[in-house]
Amino acid sequence: MIKVSVFYANGEGKRFDIVYYCEKHMSLVQRLCGAALKGTAVEQGISGMAPGSAAPFLAMGHLYFETVDAFRASFETHLNEIVGDVPNYTNIEPTIQISDVKM
Repeated sequence: MIKVSVFYANGEGKRFDIVYYCEKHMSLVQRLCGAALKGTAVEQGISGMAPGSAAPFLAMGHLYFETVDAFRASFETHLNEIVGDVPNYTNIEPTIQISDVKM
């Protein structure tokens, strides 16, 4: 199983609409990726390690696929539509990481 994580860094002037992301964007991704997408998770940052500190990330989205090839085949076909929706919920340039899930 692989996990594609999309990180949205916190910072001055950054905005992120978590309701839109959860209700609209992730539904769009699920519909477009179809059966290749095995699961999703969304996290909203609430704090850093020190009490009262800002979260380093406003949000993180996670997509689970059997293989990198399955991800690429289902996601990249619809890349323009998925990326085109980003301005509807954020002004943050996301950072993407693909990981091999061990546990």
